[in-house]
This record gives sequence, C-alpha cells and structure tokens, in this order.
Amino acid sequence: MRVLVTGGSGYLGSELLLHAGRRGWEAVGTYRSRPAAGLVPLDVRDARAVEAVVASTRPAVVVHTAYVQDGPEARASIVDGSANVARTARELGARLIHLSSDVLFCGRCRPAYTESDEPCPVSRYGTDKADAERAVRSEHPGACLVRTSLIYGGDAPSKHERLALDAATGSADVAFFTDERRSPVAVGDLAAALLDLCELDHLPPVLNLGGADDLSRLDFARLVVERHGLDPESLRTGLAAGLEPPRPLNCALDSSLAASLLRTELRGARAVLGVASRVA
Repeated sequence: MRVLVTGGSGYLGSELLLHAGRRGWEAVGTYRSRPAAGLVPLDVRDARAVEAVVASTRPAVVVHTAYVQDGPEARASIVDGSANVARTARELGARLIHLSSDVLFCGRCRPAYTESDEPCPVSRYGTDKADAERAVRSEHPGACLVRTSLIYGGDAPSKHERLALDAATGSADVAFFTDERRSPVAVGDLAAALLDLCELDHLPPVLNLGGADDLSRLDFARLVVERHGLDPESLRTGLAAGLEPPRPLNCALDSSLAASLLRTELRGARAVLGVASRVA
C-alpha cells in the first residue's frame, strides 16, 4: 500500500512511517520546519503545494497528522491546512484519515465520549480542531476523523512526558491537574491502529483511538515519573476548574468501536508504563 503521512517529522508521523516500513508499505512523509532524511517539504497552508505533493506521490491513503498547536499560524495550519489536504485527497482519489483531538469536547458532558458525540469546545485549540473537522467533512465526505488523546511512549519522551520529568527533577514548576482526565495512548499502538484502519475496506466516519485507561493529568505524570525511577510524590497538584482561559476537564474517550474493528490493542498507560512493563 502507498500512504502519504503529513507531519512525518512529528512524534506520531515519524512513528507511522516506521511502522509502515515494517509492514512493507510504500510510505512518504512530509515536513514543514524539521527536515529529516527522505521527507518531502510541505506547508499544508499552501493549496498548490499540497496538490503537487499528493499528485506526485499518488497515495492510496493520506494520513493527515500535521498541525501547529499554538501561535499566530495555528488556526491557518489546523483549519485551512486540513481543508487543503482533504480537498486534494478527494480530487485525486485518495482516502483520508484525519487526526483530530479529544479537546474539541467541553469535558463536562459525560463519563467518556463516543463517536456520536458532537464537538463542544471551550478552548481556542479545541475550537480550531472542531472547525478543522467540519472543513474536512465538507471537502472529503468519505474521510475518517480520528479523535485521540495524549500521545507518549516513543523512543524519546513526548512533550507530555518531558513536562512530568522536568517537574520531577526541578527543571520546571508546574501543577498537574487532579480534575482533568484523558485517555493517554502509546504512540506505537496509535500508529499501528492507524495503519490497521488504512487496511479496512470501509472507513468509519469518526473513530476514537484512546488508550484503555482514563487517567487524571496527575496520575499520568506520576506513572511517567515512576517509570524513570523518580519520585512521583514530588509532583505538585492543582485544579483545572475555574482557570482562564478555560480547559476541558473529563475528555476520556470510549474506544470500544476501535477494539471491534482493528487488530491492534490500544493499551492503557498503566500497562505500558507500569512495573510489569519495566520488568519485561
């Protein structure tokens, strides 16, 4: 299978390219600001550039992971860039898997969000991701919108892991919330699940891909810190409720549909980062 991965130099994108290669697939990745061997330069905000890259690679599937989370370029990259990728994929006959986020929910509505739940963002980033989903659906009605959570567990620590480690070693002063819950997912599991998704005859319109454990930001940080032999009790705690700008609280994802469709198990962070994992 030939697959194009936007954001191929990113934490998830690079893992996708690695796993695709292991499956014997023809995989091409793009980068914007972090060049790497074998990757193609692409700014997804440039519609003509997107058309040129997709036309030259002729992928069966495009997995769109590229985004900018913060700063003045964030909205154009997330919303306009996603629309450009979706439109081009449809016009050139490629299927599309679009990476979205759990933070497009308000986090106050239910114990765990399912694929039928509509976005209700409370943050700027969540609003951008919700608008990107609408743009993708408009441009490529057959696309699959994948909602995922905190990503971790690669060869190098993710930004979420680094924050916990920096706090535990005294390099950062940050509070970890006890009232904000997520479904952290190991990057290798997520990449494998996305490639399983590419192999399906029919893509679901929306799919949750979160880890099996719903954890507070504090519990997740403690697992990370303990995994690296540091003191989890050294982490400072706090509450997200009442902060400005507001943050979504319980954004746990129900990923039972994925479990019924895909071969890959989306393990919980306790299994990935726990004692049994260290001994193995």
